[in-house]
Amino acid sequence: MAHDFKLCNFTLQFLRGRWFMMFASYLIMAGAGATYLFGVYSKTIKSTLGYDQTTLNLLSTFKDLGANVGVLSGLLAEVTPTWFVLLIGSLMNLSGYLLIWLAVTKKIATPKIWHMCVYICIGANSQNFANTGSLVTCVKNFPESRGMMLGLMKGFVGLSGAIFTQLYLAIYGNDSKSLILLIAWLPALLSMIFIFSIREKKFSRHPNEVKVFNVTLVISIVLALLLMGMTIAQKYIDFSHIGYVACATIVCVVLFGPFFVAIREEYTSWKMKKEELESVPSRVIVEEPPLPESKAPVSEIELPEYSSMVKIQEKKEVGCFSDIFKKPKRGEDYTILQALLSIDMLILFVATFCGLGCSLTSIDNLGQIGESLGYPQHTISTFVSLMSIWNYFGRVCSGFISEKLLLKWKVPRTLMMTFALILPAIGDLIIAFPFSGSVYVASLLIGFSFGVQLTLLFIIISELFGLKYYSTLFNCGQLASPLGSYILNVQVVGRLYDNEALKQLENKGLTRLMVKELTCSGKQCYRNSFIILACVNIFGALVSLILVKRTMDYYKSDIYKRFRDQMEANEKEIKMISTAEK
Repeated sequence: MAHDFKLCNFTLQFLRGRWFMMFASYLIMAGAGATYLFGVYSKTIKSTLGYDQTTLNLLSTFKDLGANVGVLSGLLAEVTPTWFVLLIGSLMNLSGYLLIWLAVTKKIATPKIWHMCVYICIGANSQNFANTGSLVTCVKNFPESRGMMLGLMKGFVGLSGAIFTQLYLAIYGNDSKSLILLIAWLPALLSMIFIFSIREKKFSRHPNEVKVFNVTLVISIVLALLLMGMTIAQKYIDFSHIGYVACATIVCVVLFGPFFVAIREEYTSWKMKKEELESVPSRVIVEEPPLPESKAPVSEIELPEYSSMVKIQEKKEVGCFSDIFKKPKRGEDYTILQALLSIDMLILFVATFCGLGCSLTSIDNLGQIGESLGYPQHTISTFVSLMSIWNYFGRVCSGFISEKLLLKWKVPRTLMMTFALILPAIGDLIIAFPFSGSVYVASLLIGFSFGVQLTLLFIIISELFGLKYYSTLFNCGQLASPLGSYILNVQVVGRLYDNEALKQLENKGLTRLMVKELTCSGKQCYRNSFIILACVNIFGALVSLILVKRTMDYYKSDIYKRFRDQMEANEKEIKMISTAEK
């Protein structure tokens, strides 16, 4: 009976603990990267609905708009519980992508272009609710390890494209229309399953915290290498349906690796807590003569003393839009408008416009780039999956390596952002001047740098502007990327591609009305546009150097000191409560 009680007690602690919440967040993040699969099913939308490249790029821009404009989810998270944010996100994901699937399968009347733009914007915007609900909560629960935590969380998002590819091959076969259906129901289901597991908790120091993140990193690297091996093998070998099912099963088993890590660490915490309670002596009440008025029992003077110490940690509550022009020091909690109107945020906006705008444009056009160079559809799917995997490596490397460089040598994270803006410029030039196998190299550079940029952006915002309004600020921080994607994708790449395609039609003696789908073939289709993208990336790198100069002194200081002080206060409070209960 006692054993059953202990097992029940541990199970409740496990389901309510930080480590299970972390595992649940990983799964939600693994389902929150469906936007990176646009290159796989965009060809289906283009051919089924008869779009030209400019229209398709307009659709991808609305996807990027939905994926990056997460202010609504951030503001909603400020005033509602986390479960409500996840619920809204799951409903948006299901409705948006389900309508797209119904359109391409002709189960509903062919929608107008603006209808499709709204559908994909709603579906893509749902990932912001997953990010805000799980990612922001995890950062607040692990503030001193935020670099590693953000790297892992965003890393699983980066892997989601390759994970989805394996799952849809196992469930539906090589059918890109059914991939849209999978994107509609699976992420929504994951959010609903763990909807009450994701919540902010009072954190304390854990002796194995860094070790846990390193173990989880190893698991995720194994998953990434496994996905890469499967992707390459499936390119050269014809797998049967049973083979695809076996691959998907192996992926799911490895994906659940952090679950067993969570069980081990929660059991360790449970045993430590139990031993501490058993080591505390039981209180014995002894009647003593009244003490003089100037004295008081020790038990009565310790609690107020501790309470005053806790109050030191608490700052005067101010509205999130107040004191706009009276900015605190870097690292302290900015209000929303203080952060948005700061020079640091302005520089981040410009760098994000250039870096993420160019990267999103490259990712969205990857399918058409492969098509213009004569690659078969299955090889194009390989490009997208490999870019997803390299995107993962960029995210985890930026989180873990930047954390090591910062703690050991005080290297600013903003300097890593500069390098992350130079890499995709090389990838853009490789696409502009292609050679045999060049798309593989370009997808590596662009995918890796995109992962580095995105993760560093979220970490830098949390470090410069604090965590109090992080739900809103990290969503505001990426607002420039859909603007950059629209200008660069639609107005630059899309128009230049269509102009080249029209030239090819004229050379054949045809007009636009004589063909259903406007396509371009050859190296010249993307040459001029990707030279422009390379120049934009270099400009963004130069601008980011200004932020490196401004934040150099801040990153030389101990930026995590106040969080360590808060941990110590939490530990004392937990110990006092445990002693009182004993």
